[in-house]
Amino acid sequence: MAETHDVALEKDIAISVHPEFPTKQLGAYAWKARAEEFDLLVDSSGCELVESTRVNVRRITSATLFGSGKVEEVRLLVEEHEAKVVFVDHPLTPVQQGKLEDAWTAKVVDRTGLILEIFASRARTREGILQVELASLNYQMGRLVRSWTHLERQRGGVGLMGGPGERQIELDRRMIRDKAISLEKDLEKIKRMRATQRAGRQKKDMPTVALVGYTNAGKSTLFNLLTNSGVYVADQLFATLDPTLRLLQIGDNLRLMLSDTVGFVQELPHELVDAFKATLEEVIEADLILHVRDASDPMKAEHAKVVHETLEQLGLVGDYAPPIVEVLNKKDLAPELESYRADEIAGSRMAISALTGEGMDALVQLLTDWLCQEMREMHLKLNLSDGKGLAFCYQRGAVLSKNCDDDSMHVVVRLNTLDALKFIEDDGFHRLR
Repeated sequence: MAETHDVALEKDIAISVHPEFPTKQLGAYAWKARAEEFDLLVDSSGCELVESTRVNVRRITSATLFGSGKVEEVRLLVEEHEAKVVFVDHPLTPVQQGKLEDAWTAKVVDRTGLILEIFASRARTREGILQVELASLNYQMGRLVRSWTHLERQRGGVGLMGGPGERQIELDRRMIRDKAISLEKDLEKIKRMRATQRAGRQKKDMPTVALVGYTNAGKSTLFNLLTNSGVYVADQLFATLDPTLRLLQIGDNLRLMLSDTVGFVQELPHELVDAFKATLEEVIEADLILHVRDASDPMKAEHAKVVHETLEQLGLVGDYAPPIVEVLNKKDLAPELESYRADEIAGSRMAISALTGEGMDALVQLLTDWLCQEMREMHLKLNLSDGKGLAFCYQRGAVLSKNCDDDSMHVVVRLNTLDALKFIEDDGFHRLR
């Protein structure tokens, strides 16, 4: 009987190459941390990483990025491990990618291509899939030179099949552009739909809180803990790609919409920054931002800088930006951390562990205080038969007390300004407009 095996379980053997440039002056530890992060990305791609090598590049070679000696060193590693893929932690031009593939006799994937591969495998919603496809098309556009070895072949045709003498590469570029335009139209429809959904939440005065942070900081774990939802969580980069919204009930009367978003990463490919604007609009429209940080990460300061720069690119700076609260996660790994409440919500720092639940009570109290700070305390006198008005108080506000006498209910409630204005006084009683 012939032997059978599960091909799906086989992984391509991979090598990662980390070029280090003295001109960037990052320091030895920063280069090491960057290499470790890139290797985590390789692991996330599903390949079997067998070798990771750091290469000092004093002078960039236009044809291959590395000098001939370094190219030969990597070739020997590929041959030794029988590697199928070489991941290079740096953007490569189409020419560089092609020449390195020829030299190493293996598939070569640069940093941009690797992140695109991971995004493509993780996207689940229609919006996420369309965004990744659009980013991939933009990335592929410049690599058609490598894809076609018959560039001098010309073809004739009429109409949509191309005019006389149109080269194959020109036809392919036109097809990619047409597909990209189609994807952009589909994404615009989704963008309008999400805008309508946000408008609906605003009409209901439903505040939105967005979780942002560097990838693998623990946003989804915190999201699940707060909302009791089943968002995918894994100790890997880009575990969350598609935006997730859940209603968060705080106590009996306070509600907000919580949004989990894609994690940021240094040198995120510009193709993805452009393609994921629709996703990041949940952050742009947020009323409060919780910046989740991995407090145990030695590179947390550098990662925080990446997040702040990304928020600046989204226009979330200045007087009109929503307040930002730092949430230092993984307190179980950094027990010396302490929470700090500023006079205003913005600038506060909360130390928590989304894994053990430590510090969550203080975070929930902060969210409660934030929700209540713009609310008005009202003393309402409602008719005993006014069930609608009483239900409105419980559904839209925080009822502090309720007492009844012979003909009325006396309710002390906190409501936001718009809901408070819906009550008018009539003959000593309050009623909804």
